[in-house]
Amino acid sequence: MYVDAVTVAALVDEFNARLLGGRVQAVVQLDELTFGMEVYAQSQRHYLLVSAHPQLARCQLVSDRLRRGVPHPSPLGLLLRKYVDGARLNAVRQPTWERIVWLDFSGEEGDTRLIVEIMDKRSNIILTADDEVLEAVKRIGPDRNRYRVTLPGKPYQPPPPQSKTLPERVTADLLSGMLETSPDDPAWRVLVDQIAGVSPLFAREIVHQACGDAAAPAFDVAGERVHAALFDFLEDIQAHRWYPSVAPDPSSGGYHAFAAYRLTQFEHWQPAGSISEAMSIYFGAPVRESAYEPAKQSVRTQIEAAQERMRRKLAALQRQSSSLDEIEDLRKKGELIYAYAATLEQGQATLVAEYDLDAPPLTIELDPNLTAVENAQGYFARYEKAKRALADVPDLIGEVEQELAYLEQLASDLSLAENWPEIDAVREALQEGGYWQGRRANLPGGGRPGIRRFATAEGFIILAGRNAAQNHALITERAGRGDLWLHARNIPGSHVIIRSDGRAIPDRVIEQAAALAAYYSARRDEARVEVDVTECRYVRPVRGGKPGMVTYRNERTLKVRPGKLESSH
Repeated sequence: MYVDAVTVAALVDEFNARLLGGRVQAVVQLDELTFGMEVYAQSQRHYLLVSAHPQLARCQLVSDRLRRGVPHPSPLGLLLRKYVDGARLNAVRQPTWERIVWLDFSGEEGDTRLIVEIMDKRSNIILTADDEVLEAVKRIGPDRNRYRVTLPGKPYQPPPPQSKTLPERVTADLLSGMLETSPDDPAWRVLVDQIAGVSPLFAREIVHQACGDAAAPAFDVAGERVHAALFDFLEDIQAHRWYPSVAPDPSSGGYHAFAAYRLTQFEHWQPAGSISEAMSIYFGAPVRESAYEPAKQSVRTQIEAAQERMRRKLAALQRQSSSLDEIEDLRKKGELIYAYAATLEQGQATLVAEYDLDAPPLTIELDPNLTAVENAQGYFARYEKAKRALADVPDLIGEVEQELAYLEQLASDLSLAENWPEIDAVREALQEGGYWQGRRANLPGGGRPGIRRFATAEGFIILAGRNAAQNHALITERAGRGDLWLHARNIPGSHVIIRSDGRAIPDRVIEQAAALAAYYSARRDEARVEVDVTECRYVRPVRGGKPGMVTYRNERTLKVRPGKLESSH
């Protein structure tokens, strides 16, 4: 579903009521085609989202602070910072019955207009000054559209006007004639084809309110009734009366549609507090952790490549470990050569030796230039060398398995990362551990994240590591012997500490901390997660192990539902 002209009209009213005269305090780029602004107006911070995404294009207010989702801003992002960041919003307008929003700003760099064209695949976000394009999120050259070029330095050309009748000029007779010309078509389709600014959803609602059947064919709908329904809508729009709503889809758990008017064509429609709220309900929150997915992907690629290298190394070591029988064959061949030495002739190249009544004869390769004793000694030398090499294999396998466990922890840290510093901490861990291949990438970190800190109603402090390094610091620096340690059982995740301060820790607090340990683990999406609990005195870092790796004992296991507490720090 897309944003139609009626939705834009409601949005413009909302922006004028809540943002007009406000100052832009920050501009962020969420992804390649989406930007956000923090606008301080009427003693409040408001968060404005604009997107030119082909399927999710829109312009709306959101409730949460907008997060940057790309390492480096695009050319439009840079110019928005230059011209719009710090500027005042002086006007918000909509060209008549168009899916376009004009946002006029004035700042130290001069007056600019941000034009948000919400037109599905043709959506665009364009920054202009004096009707000249400064930059666009989608540059359109003459090779793509010779009639409408959108390039820096070129005059801004609005989309061509609609060759349809404006809604306010539609009379009952004219509408009846429109329906009569296409009697077998759905009535709503006739409205969409003939009247400017009427979307399929809006048209179906008009028809539904006219005759009770949104899908009624044109021949079965009275033009006068459709005109009366259209006129009622126009009265509300001209009087700036809005009735935002959403239409849930019980079968899928999602939503059929959102609108700035009542969606009575749907049985389970519900009112919303504002048109932006209705859009947020329909589209979902666009500014949470998912905004960092593009940045995470490059780091995830490095983790996956390192894991693949370690798995290949482990497989090779395991193959070596399984070659014990082959090594014993070397010793056996040396002994048999000694046993058959008296029967060997000078220059003999092979020896077929009987050594077990229940086994076939063993064929042994000989060097014809060596004596029997020299051949036997050669096999014994190879046996000793292989045995020495094999003796190191179990330790090497253990080291590689530790490396894989550490990489699993880093993968979990990355998955749970909620901001740039947390992503950057994983990148640094990969680089410091020698896992990163190719040019070292620097992300816009903005400082190191602190250990998560939570306060319970009973006055206990709960600490949770954000990554492997913080997990290590919790055990080695922050935990007292009588504190409690919690961790999701046998899976990567955060170390969680409950500071006891010499007090007995209630079961309720332990369960809250266990829920946190489950939430900040690789299984946060499961209904129940097993969490081990023990006193910190029984937890020890693995000798020679990677950061955050521990051994522990005297634990008990809880099965809890993953959940968060409000962080106090």
